[in-house]
Amino acid sequence: MNSLIPLTRRKLTNTDIKLFLNEKVLAYNQPGFIANDPVSIPHLFIRRQDIEIAGLFAATLAWGQRITIINNCRKLLSWMDNDPYNFILHHKEKDLKPFVDFRHRTFNGTDALYFIDFLKRFYVGHDSLEEAFRVDTADATIAKGLINFRNLFFSSPDYPLRTKKHIATPERKSACKRLNMYLRWMVRHDNQGVDFGIWKNIKPAQLVCPCDVHVERVARKLGLIKRKQMDWLTALELTDNLRKLDPVDPVKYDFALFGLGLEKF
Repeated sequence: MNSLIPLTRRKLTNTDIKLFLNEKVLAYNQPGFIANDPVSIPHLFIRRQDIEIAGLFAATLAWGQRITIINNCRKLLSWMDNDPYNFILHHKEKDLKPFVDFRHRTFNGTDALYFIDFLKRFYVGHDSLEEAFRVDTADATIAKGLINFRNLFFSSPDYPLRTKKHIATPERKSACKRLNMYLRWMVRHDNQGVDFGIWKNIKPAQLVCPCDVHVERVARKLGLIKRKQMDWLTALELTDNLRKLDPVDPVKYDFALFGLGLEKF
């Protein structure tokens, strides 16, 4: 199973795929993965709320070159005095001036300021952002949690319309890649130290695999995706197939699929 070439020259069984991907999870789900990935941003912090806030910004900005994502996240956090929870709760109007001119791809100062506004309103009444993604234990996936989060996020009557494109929802058939990645960070727990596992009310089995271009390409090559388009149903298709390999923690295979994608598998 160490050679990739013979694996793709014959019809693969679930056992083949499981053995192969388990090996790759062990290879990529390591502390060395952290430094060059957006997950390094929440790893700058220890307090749960700091991890939640830094992680939300890092996941939201996670498209483009990883070094640019990391640098722009660090810039945002420096304007929060590298103390995001205290900043969110106690900032003054003058403290918001640096954010006005922020740019990362299509995410701009208007978006950043609304994120800060939402987080302040939320944390005044709640202890953890996990409460915004609440799902029932009987729910098969996190879908309702993603929908609830978006509805709550835009519950203010004066939200900027442009910011809606930065918070995806299954209701609009989005694969919700970045939010699913954020949830993986917050929910999954193992002894490898990459994911945080600080949210306990959502089960790892309810997570949906984040589907970026690397994950999609490798998953299709391994026969884990058949649908032509990339949307919410395709993310569910992939996750359902990963559950056949590990029903308790299917999204651990995100490490394997993403890492193989970077290796041009």
